[in-house]
Parts: sequence; structure tokens; C-alpha cells
Amino acid sequence: MSAVVVVGAQWGDEGKGKVIDFLAGEADYIVRYQGGNNAGHTVSFDGGEFVLHLLPSGIFRKGKICVIGNGVVVDPKALVDEIEALRKAGIEVGENLLVSDQAHLIFPYHKVLDRHRERSIGHRKIGTTGRGIGPCYTDKAARMGIRVADLVEDEIFREVLRENIEEKNTLFEKLYHEVPLSFEGVYDEYRGYQEFFARHACSSARLLNQALDEGKSVLFEGAQGTFLDIDHGTYPFVTSSSATSGGACTGTGVAPSRIDKVIGVAKAYTTRVGEGPFPTEFGSELMVKMREAGNEYGATTGRPRRCGWFDAVLVRQAVILNGLSEVVLTKLDVLDRLDEIQICVGYRVNGKVHPEFPASQKILREGSPVYETVKGWKKDTSRLQHLKELPAAARRYIDRLSEILKIRISVVSVGAQRHQTILCD
Repeated sequence: MSAVVVVGAQWGDEGKGKVIDFLAGEADYIVRYQGGNNAGHTVSFDGGEFVLHLLPSGIFRKGKICVIGNGVVVDPKALVDEIEALRKAGIEVGENLLVSDQAHLIFPYHKVLDRHRERSIGHRKIGTTGRGIGPCYTDKAARMGIRVADLVEDEIFREVLRENIEEKNTLFEKLYHEVPLSFEGVYDEYRGYQEFFARHACSSARLLNQALDEGKSVLFEGAQGTFLDIDHGTYPFVTSSSATSGGACTGTGVAPSRIDKVIGVAKAYTTRVGEGPFPTEFGSELMVKMREAGNEYGATTGRPRRCGWFDAVLVRQAVILNGLSEVVLTKLDVLDRLDEIQICVGYRVNGKVHPEFPASQKILREGSPVYETVKGWKKDTSRLQHLKELPAAARRYIDRLSEILKIRISVVSVGAQRHQTILCD
């Protein structure tokens, strides 16, 4: 391993946390490159389960350096609370954690804006977590954001915070009829985080490029999935950052020429949280069955995930967009009880089959999935350790997905624990 990116190949929640934790054993640095505490990665080992929102999933591996890159937006309170929760559980978080000094910070006004914008768009609501992620990225693009480097320089911080509070209060009073925020109240709260960030701040670009120059291994961790990417996802039902592999470069300061491999993570079926098109979504009866079998509830919000058949059109596009080298297939065991399994290979609209993933909202909303049906295996796979132990029908399903996607499936996960991992090579 040298410089490896792990990215979700669907709408997020593919099991990246487990994959990153698994691969982190061979990495020196594990770097989160985008998103905020609207994402959650679940890591299970030794009978315990931990949900991370901002910390890289390699934090459970001793001797590793974890980095929050400049592409992440950070809620200081959420980060400190997450660290304290891990420390209480006996997990070391100290000098092994660094935060880019160019990462932008979430403030109380971002959360107020998030709630109001979601309400104002009515039936076109995105289904955000309301944690201020989108408005923080908006301020970043509008050159109004406040970075870690700004926070730790008190004179600069006072100046830029005052400008932001004045602008947001005008919106709150004139448009949203909200009580204005107190500058002193927000300033005092966030000044309390200056010492914390001064201890943990770094230049992720210098740190990681130097590490690669020294022959160290760097593992880049995406937070959401390909189709929540702001440019390439099912717009407008997307997140506000670059969730594809390209985001690993812009979100850390490491050039594309230094990336050696991109690993995509895909579930053996498909899930989605929040609003937006979902062509292969199950009917209500199978939805309940699969949701319970897969424990499909959001790690961050607890919201039930929408579930559906594996969408090969979607994942084929992810292979292209991310330049995937291989795919890790997760949650194969959730399909153990099914008699038949469907694979979507196209969308049919007005008698025409579209085999490629479209930008058209109309096709995604109105298209009927074109399915291939394969036989289920009706056997428990969760205790198996080797590929040859899998039922023949399960191996055929894996092989067929690999054929359709035109990419190698290198690892199959059959449960949440580290040991429930089957290497295909």
C-alpha cells in the first residue's frame, strides 16, 4: 500500500468504515478528505461497535496517524465530543490526530440556515441532517468561511466572525424572523476551541506529501458515496462536497499523480438515506424485510434507509468516475435468505432501454429497472472465511456482478466484524 483511496460506489452507507479499518492495519496515515459530521462510519471489532462522524476510521489502530483534511467541514463541538466518547471507551486520541489548518469550521448560524433552507424548498427538500454542512460549504465557496487557521489567530478570528454574524443576522431578522445571534456569545464559545486546534493543526498537504516522499503509506477515506457527489451525483439530491476519488486530491493537497489505487465499496444490494430518485427501490414488504436483516438505519441520524436491488448501472458509472481499481462487496450475508436476486442492468422509459447512468431527473424518476434474475443460495454465509466455502450460487452472483461491472471484486464482507471478511485473491 502506498497512496490508496477508498470511496463509496453507491449513495453512501456501503460499509466503508469496516473496509478502511481493515486496510488501516497496513497504512501509516489515514486521512478523511471531505464531508462533515453528517456522515457516519460504523466500525465493529472485538464484540464492540463504534460510530464515527468526523474522526478517520483508522483511529482504532495503534501507531497510526489520523488526519482530517482541508476538504472536511468541522463542527468543533461535535469533534471534541466524539474524541471524549472514544477516550471514555479506552481509545487513544491525542498526538495521533491532526486537523488541516485549511479545514473550514461550522458555526451556529450554519445550522439555522440549514433548517430554514430545507423548509423553504418544500417538496424538493434534500433530506439534510440539519447540521450546517451545506451552508458551511456555501460560505467556503462565497469566500466568507472561517478556517482552523483563522480561528487560532484571535485578531483575524474576531474580524471575520463579526462580518459573518452581521451578515447572517440581517438574513435572520429580515427573512427568517429569527432571533439574531450574539457575536460575543459565539466568539466566547469558539475561542474556547483555539487551544485544541492549535495543538492539532497541520498543513495536510505538506504532511502527507512528505510522508509519501519517505515511502509511508497513506489511506484516503471518503465520507459519502459517489452519487452524493456535488458534481457527479443525483443532483440536487446530493451533499455539498466532492465525494468521488478526485475529492481526495482537492481535500488533502495530494496530487492525482501520487494516487496508486482507488478501491470502491459497494453493497450487495443498494440503499439510500434521504430524498431523491432510487430506481431499484423495493416494495414495502421486501423493504421491511431487508431493512431489518441489514440493520439499515443511518449511523448519524438513525433514519431508516431505503433499500433496493443492486443497481449495476449506478455502480458501472462509479467505476468510471472514480477510476476504480477494484471493488469490495459488502453485506453479502444480508441476501442469504432470498430465493431470487435481481440485478438492474438498465432503465426503460417509453419502451427505450437506457444502459448508461443518466443526468436526466426524468429518466431516474420515471424509468423502470431492467432486471437480470439470479438464483439465491439460501445458506448462512456469515461464518465463512474463504471464497471456496461460499455456496455456488453466491459465487455466481459475485462473478456476474464482476462481469457486468467489468472490474475485479477483490474482497467480500459477510458481516460487520473484522474477521467476517473474505479475500477473493
